[in-house]
Amino acid sequence: MPLVKLYFSPALLLLVLSCPLWQVSQSLPVMNKGPMTDSCVSSARTLLLNITSTLAQNNLFSGIDCTKQSVELNMDTNTASVCAPKESTCSGTVKSEFNQESCLTNMGEDLRHYYKFLAAQPDPHGVLAQSVLLSLKELMNCFAWSLPTDMASAVAAAGRPSSFEERLTLCKVLKGFQVRTITINRAISYMNSGEHTK
Repeated sequence: MPLVKLYFSPALLLLVLSCPLWQVSQSLPVMNKGPMTDSCVSSARTLLLNITSTLAQNNLFSGIDCTKQSVELNMDTNTASVCAPKESTCSGTVKSEFNQESCLTNMGEDLRHYYKFLAAQPDPHGVLAQSVLLSLKELMNCFAWSLPTDMASAVAAAGRPSSFEERLTLCKVLKGFQVRTITINRAISYMNSGEHTK
């Protein structure tokens, strides 16, 4: 086995030492772009606007008045409670701490859950794919570890027509996702502002 010698120039050594590699040792989930950047805030806003716009499209929910349907939330996460800002009194109790790791983890799990559900829905006109799924995937880039890996079955389902029950479920879940996206928008903006570190 040949012995390999590594030579570092002073400039390269300075570059290596000045890189923010030390953030890897923190207990936060690894994010693609570091802390919540302005582009993450923008992606979250775009997602919310696209969900709201999609809910207003009658052709996606033919035969259903989606505005009168109930909301179906993902109950497997605690995003609303763990992402509440410190010193907030929304839930009736004062929350003294903000756990960024827990908030990021719950938001990432929510995004993954809704992506898997929405990608598996029939979408013969590409309404979901061209708006909600596209902006959702963009936001998920802020949570690199939450990106889904296997989407082959979802692609196969996208072209077929949907049944009444599928449209009804889609309406309820999309309304729930809209509510959850409002929470995610607030949490991302809160972390972007730096208020949680004060």
